[in-house]
Amino acid sequence: MAACIKSSSSSHISPESTRLIRSTRSDKLTSLSWASSFPAISISISSITRPPTPTNRKDSFIQAAWTRRSRGELDKRPNRKSWKQRTDMYMRPFLLNVFFSKKFVHAKVMHRSTSKVISVATTNAKDLRNTLPSLTDHNACRIIGKLIAERSKDADVYAMSYEPRKGERIGGKLGIVLDTIKENGIIFV
Repeated sequence: MAACIKSSSSSHISPESTRLIRSTRSDKLTSLSWASSFPAISISISSITRPPTPTNRKDSFIQAAWTRRSRGELDKRPNRKSWKQRTDMYMRPFLLNVFFSKKFVHAKVMHRSTSKVISVATTNAKDLRNTLPSLTDHNACRIIGKLIAERSKDADVYAMSYEPRKGERIGGKLGIVLDTIKENGIIFV
């Protein structure tokens, strides 16, 4: 490739002169190397600017916006969940949620990590609302427990857990719902 380059002014150019060729249109010397086709840029380390370092001023609003907790609280207790908090959603994935209002009884089974609702039963449904004499009594709680157990089995869920709220006792209507679910073949873990 570099053996011979023809020009209008000369018929043959020697290999040592292939690097520099005098252009016929201008008097500038042009190079044939690949690296010389890029413009020359001089970069020095002193020309690169560094971002400013943050100052540790106590009255700075920006300093407080970066942290969620105070530095003393951060040193006392790191923000890390316990082993049980981190693994509980995988060990007991299905959670039963029961809610008693003044007019109705609601129950649902959810998958903890995906928040997908597996089964739902409520006395506010059309078929139960019109057939039950009372929507909040012990008989209604037994029917809700039976429906939750049947619908959970249809979704291939045979084990679930129930976590009582703070200060909540497992007795009365809640106990009836849980006992009915157990009697219909669901295991509580």
